[in-house]
Amino acid sequence: MKTAAKKPAAKAKKQAAPAAKKKPVAAQAKTKALTKTKAKTRTAAKKQPAAAARKPAAARKPAPRADYGAPIDGFFARQPQHLRPILEALRALVEEVVPEAAASLKWGMPMYTLNDAMLCGLGGHKSHVNLILAGPPGTFDDPEERLIGEGKTGKHLKLTTLDELPHESVRGWLRAAAARVRG
Repeated sequence: MKTAAKKPAAKAKKQAAPAAKKKPVAAQAKTKALTKTKAKTRTAAKKQPAAAARKPAAARKPAPRADYGAPIDGFFARQPQHLRPILEALRALVEEVVPEAAASLKWGMPMYTLNDAMLCGLGGHKSHVNLILAGPPGTFDDPEERLIGEGKTGKHLKLTTLDELPHESVRGWLRAAAARVRG
C-alpha cells in the first residue's frame, strides 16, 4: 500500500513542478526585452569600425621595458662566449670614432645616440652579431656590399666571427652616421 500512495504523490509533484518554474507574463516580457537589447548591442558593435571599438592609442601603449635606458654593461655580460669578442670590438670602435655618443639599452640592446638622435646599435643574437646603422639609403658607402637591408631607416652588418669585422669600413660608416646626426 505504501507504494501505491507514493506513486500518485510523485506524479502530482512532476505535474506541479513545470507550472512552478513558469515565469509570470511580466517577467517573460522583461526577459525578452533584455535579450533584444543585448542582440542590438552586439549588432551595433559589429557594425562599428575596428578603430572605434578599440581603446585610444594612449590607453593601448605598452609599458616601457624594465631595462629601457639602463647601462649597457649588463648586455655584454649576458652574451654567449663566442659572440662577446665581436660585440666588445664593435663597442670599442663606436667609442673610438664617436666618443661623445651616449649609450643605453633600448629594445633590449645597446643603442648609441648623438644629440638625442639614433647613431647605431649592437644586436646580439644566438649565432651572430649585428651592427645596426641608422640613416636613409645612400648614407653609407659600401662598395663591397657588406651592409644588409633595404629599409628607409638604416642598414646592418651581420657578423659571425671576429675575423669578418671590417675595421676601416666600420669606422667610415660610424663617421658617416655621426655626420648625418650632426647635420
